[in-house]
Amino acid sequence: MSTIVMLESFTAETLARMQFAFTVSFHIIFPAFSIGVASYLAVLNGLWLKTHDQTYLFLFNYWKKIFAVAFGMGVVSGIVMSYQFGTNWSVFADKTGPILGPLMAYEVLSAFFLEAGFLGIALFGRERVGNGLHMFAVCMVAFGTLMSATWILSVNSWMQTPVGYSINDVGQFIPEDWWQIVFNPSFPYRLVHMVMAAFLTTALVVGAVGALHLLRNKADAAARRMFSMAMWMLIIVAPLQIVVGDFHGLNTLEYQPVKVMAMEGHYDSHPEGGPLILFGIPNSEEKRIDYAIQIPKLSSLILKHDLNAPLAGLDTIPDEDEPPVAVIFWSFRIMILLGFAMLGLGVWSLWRRIRGKLYDDDLLKRATIVMGPMGFVAVLAGWVTTEVGRQPFTVYGLLRTTDSLAPIDAPAVAVSLIAFIIVYFFVFGAGTFYILRLMNKPTATSDLEINDGPTRTAQNQFIATTAADLKSSAQGDNRGI
Repeated sequence: MSTIVMLESFTAETLARMQFAFTVSFHIIFPAFSIGVASYLAVLNGLWLKTHDQTYLFLFNYWKKIFAVAFGMGVVSGIVMSYQFGTNWSVFADKTGPILGPLMAYEVLSAFFLEAGFLGIALFGRERVGNGLHMFAVCMVAFGTLMSATWILSVNSWMQTPVGYSINDVGQFIPEDWWQIVFNPSFPYRLVHMVMAAFLTTALVVGAVGALHLLRNKADAAARRMFSMAMWMLIIVAPLQIVVGDFHGLNTLEYQPVKVMAMEGHYDSHPEGGPLILFGIPNSEEKRIDYAIQIPKLSSLILKHDLNAPLAGLDTIPDEDEPPVAVIFWSFRIMILLGFAMLGLGVWSLWRRIRGKLYDDDLLKRATIVMGPMGFVAVLAGWVTTEVGRQPFTVYGLLRTTDSLAPIDAPAVAVSLIAFIIVYFFVFGAGTFYILRLMNKPTATSDLEINDGPTRTAQNQFIATTAADLKSSAQGDNRGI
């Protein structure tokens, strides 16, 4: 009761934003993981078909069950999010529906149906359809997850950089050019950045699981294989992600300069070159960064490739258009710090591989286990930077968050928020615990392998048992005769 009273002290808008942030944080974790695992399964299955190395088949059977659980939780968490558009954010849904509605429908009709249609074959159908069609199904599931990310990122990117629209008499955004809407200015950068983040997230999890089993048994062939593959992915993708992130940052500077000001912590303009503030404490009241540790003019060099290039600050922006600087400032630094930590882990593994000590370095294995969940943290930090940086708008520069809210009361949102928290932690906590239990089991454990067919129903089990009993009785009678 006290919790509800405390939440009721917030406005309906704040509570609705908290609720959406809570549900989207849970949701983004599972798709980010399933995107990477689906592609990993396609690689493992392809390598097994090419080499007939049983290690790849063991790993495929090991990770397909983990993927199935994560995929299911991602679907469930996504359904909950869609309902909020019609409850807490009905005005937003009404105004943006002519554009966002078709895009989200395309995601369901193409990507989700593609995933759902081939998922059963990928999980159960190898013995029934043959290796060729089974491989096609696995690839289609992987392609479906990437297609799903493409449509969702198109939707979100249009909210960040809206183009190709007009506004009708009742204030709705009406599509004028679908090519511009889908392929809006920030979409390519955000899509590549997100897909690479999903691959890095999966690589860290796979590497952590491999490292855990290697610490228990250094000769575990499957663990050695997954650890090696994860470290290769890390050293290849991590530096590419940093480069893509730089391009994404330049694109954001062009189309959402206020977000970059908050990310950099630039309350003041810098006409002769802006410093790169490494760390500090944002002081929103005094409009400054306290205890700042900074490198002079480096921000201008990174953002404009010129040490003396002027950089505008938040002092050029009206206060009512300023996003929450402290949140963006810290979430951006968490993402960057973890990105370089991933690169460092990849370089460390490459050095040990060159020296022939990749599987012998227990410290590397323990560091990999610690880094296992950090991909999820980096994804969440990136989404916080993106979404909070768009505030106070839902459609950047055009539709304010305050004007997007449904006519709801704070107590109603507070109760639903508490209900979400309780249900989510129970349901998704149990699912996550089950996934961790699966990861804790040895790679070649037979009970991890999903049967290539549906489980018997109770009726079929009863019939089979009864038939066996009758057969046994008949044999016994014959023996008696």
